[in-house]
Amino acid sequence: MPLKKPHNGLQNGDAGHEKESRHFGNGSQQQNMDLNGHEGEHDLPSMLEVNNDVPVVNGIGSSLANGGLNLHSTVKRKLDGEKDYVFDKRLRYSVRQNESNCRFRDIVVRKEDGFTHILLSSQTSDNNALTPEIMKEVRRALCNASADDSKLLLLSAVGSVFCSGLDYSYLIGRLSNDRRKESTRIAEAIRDFVKAFIQFKKPIVVAINGPALGLGASILPLCDIVWASEKAWFQTPYATIRLTPAGCSSYTFPQILGVALANEMLFCGRKLTAQEACSRGLVSQVFWPTTFSQEVMLRVKEMASCSAVVLEESKCLVRSFLKSGLEDVNEKECQMLKQLWSSSKGLDSLFSYLQDKIYEV
Repeated sequence: MPLKKPHNGLQNGDAGHEKESRHFGNGSQQQNMDLNGHEGEHDLPSMLEVNNDVPVVNGIGSSLANGGLNLHSTVKRKLDGEKDYVFDKRLRYSVRQNESNCRFRDIVVRKEDGFTHILLSSQTSDNNALTPEIMKEVRRALCNASADDSKLLLLSAVGSVFCSGLDYSYLIGRLSNDRRKESTRIAEAIRDFVKAFIQFKKPIVVAINGPALGLGASILPLCDIVWASEKAWFQTPYATIRLTPAGCSSYTFPQILGVALANEMLFCGRKLTAQEACSRGLVSQVFWPTTFSQEVMLRVKEMASCSAVVLEESKCLVRSFLKSGLEDVNEKECQMLKQLWSSSKGLDSLFSYLQDKIYEV
């Protein structure tokens, strides 16, 4: 009989699984969890190499490396020339491998001691871009967290990009088939997604490990504390790609950043660094990338040691008078998107712009 090879305990060729499980294992070791998505890379098999020659593409189709624009493809884009910006699927797999009660496809939800941790970890879109299905999963996770015994919510991402906003390749594909039906469905998905953040009663802490674009940046003012890595940056170029603002950014950005800077971001697509965002009030604190995860987990655990009633009532006092206004803004923004997408003129403008950018690249 043929001899069986001895089993070394490593499954599916994931040689870094044992060490990475220490980062995403039980709650007592959560302080070492890498929100940046860099830890454990040197433990991975050398055969799994990353091609850094292809620029990463954000959710609006524009290249993060050279300012060009392209649509998503099945090939994962990388940020050109920056080794730290590697969107590592192996790390994402390790998170899921160690999450025994994962009930979602594109996010990972962990129940920690005193708080719920949601990680964007999209399997169906590039760079954690948002589709209606992904937004529905986040809404479900928020609903569950609002009803459990956790005191607060931590939102972060797996990989080097926090969120690249709406998946516009998905958007174009759907709208091309059935413009009126899909424009309503997608606009309502955005409305319900944003509304879930507005109505969430417990404090929401966001850890921004990398670029946050479009809707991924617009929802930040709806959260309570935003901590960012030095590598993070923020961009909402809605008008540039022939779209109107979403995520209540038409109201929150002028309130927080001032009208002049908000207009530059919404109309011209100005990019804010983490330090600029912090100085203007969009971000609470900026941390060095190598210690980012430790700083975040230390502060989250300190918050989780507070009284649940005090945290919830404090948020209510701060935000209660804003809730109805934000809901009205959200409704109007999504109604405008629906009108834009359902009109042939608005849709043709979006298509032609993205098509021109494809040929330019």
